[in-house]
Amino acid sequence: MSILEDPSGDAAVFVDRRRPSGGPRISWASATPYVEHPREPLAALDADNWATASAGYARRVALGDLLVAAVVVPVLVVVCAPYVRGEPWWALVAVAAFLALVALFRGYDRRSLGSGAVEYQAVLRAGVGSAAAVAIGGVALGELLPRGLVAATVLTLTAGSLVARHVQRRRLHRRRTYGAAMARTVVVGDAASVHHVIADLRGAPHHGYRVVGVCLPSIQDVPPQDGAPTLGALADIPQVAFDHRVDVVIVTGSELSGEALRRLSWALGRMGVDLVVAPGLVEVLGPRIQLRPTAGLSLLSVETQAPRRRMLAKSALDRALGALLLLGALPVVLAAALAVRLSSPGPAFFRQERIGVDGRAFTLWKLRSMYVDAEARRAALLGSSDRDGLMFKMHRDPRITPVGRLLRRYSVDELPQLWNVVRGDMSLVGPRPPLPSEVAEYEDAVFRRLRVRPGLTGLWQVSGRADLSWEESVRLDLRYVDNWSVAMDLLILWKTGRAVFGGSGAY
Repeated sequence: MSILEDPSGDAAVFVDRRRPSGGPRISWASATPYVEHPREPLAALDADNWATASAGYARRVALGDLLVAAVVVPVLVVVCAPYVRGEPWWALVAVAAFLALVALFRGYDRRSLGSGAVEYQAVLRAGVGSAAAVAIGGVALGELLPRGLVAATVLTLTAGSLVARHVQRRRLHRRRTYGAAMARTVVVGDAASVHHVIADLRGAPHHGYRVVGVCLPSIQDVPPQDGAPTLGALADIPQVAFDHRVDVVIVTGSELSGEALRRLSWALGRMGVDLVVAPGLVEVLGPRIQLRPTAGLSLLSVETQAPRRRMLAKSALDRALGALLLLGALPVVLAAALAVRLSSPGPAFFRQERIGVDGRAFTLWKLRSMYVDAEARRAALLGSSDRDGLMFKMHRDPRITPVGRLLRRYSVDELPQLWNVVRGDMSLVGPRPPLPSEVAEYEDAVFRRLRVRPGLTGLWQVSGRADLSWEESVRLDLRYVDNWSVAMDLLILWKTGRAVFGGSGAY
């Protein structure tokens, strides 16, 4: 039995872990008896909730890394050993260093698996670290390293581990869309704040939070309009967590803070329940936030603008990768241009003025996918748009040529924009480049989209493309503008291929 004192010192809650129920208990934050909820039996819980499934998931991830290593090393030793100098057993040292560093960087930690970038970052750091460790070890021992074999081992291990983890995560996310492998979650705070958190969590089930109920400042408070049952008041949180076998308690709003929040963490810690505090920041992702312990306070520092080194790295990535992609796409562009030219009268390429970073106009290049009189016919079709807001789109636009429809489905018509990327007018990743007429009707926060270069692809491209509403498109663009990073750009580029080849949302 554990005793948790009330912050005021005049009340206590008795949590008996040996029995599911008992007599009336006293709340941890008041002197009123707690009206007990019947504790949910184990049979009522999913046998495959995240508390259970996470152990198996971590084992599969570790076995995946071992399997990749077991396949990679023998193949590389057989293939590369005759052509390199040095002892091939250094490849085994690289494998051991890689696996140890993945574990050191929390790549097998259940709290880091299934959501977020920590496990991917662990693999990348382990790849760099293991190569460095082997190199330093070889120098220290005066050994001749088979550098080609070690490099091939580390690169293949890193790539194989990333692919294996991605496959595991995709399977997990599919299961979570059906409600499996979720953490039982209680959201606590005022009704309005609780409602917003629940809406966000239900909109992204792949993160693995199943809301089983809420705790409000008082049980007489009007519950949020989202169907989540009110399980108790704020004073009842520890007992509610115990009775309902909760995995995570999310605190939102300003009702719980300071010493009360501290003592709540003590109470939940004794039951092995995680405490998560939602600070109320809107669309602010992890890389922009730093924790600054100051004078006994935990201060959150929010990055308000991208550092210069990140901007230079993005520019270098755009120019270098854009040039390579343009060279690789040139045969496809030329073949498509010939098809456009032969299938309908008019030029093969289409030029249009768009608005770029900080409102500067530039000429955007595309393969022509419409008839030459498309702009003249646009006004007559405005009432038939399938999109809300400022963007005009039609599923069956009569202005699109048969060849153009095929080009649009697989985004081949966008490939000439790689020239705009090389020139510096656009970026590989960014918001959609708007028309001057659209910018003229922007309101308030929408102008924020113009703070970065427009992109050939973006969050809108990998999140539904033309199927998105105007409001959702703006929200995704603003999320990108506020939180972009080189790592995010690479992830979006990787996801773009899947969206393009699937043809989803393109018309």
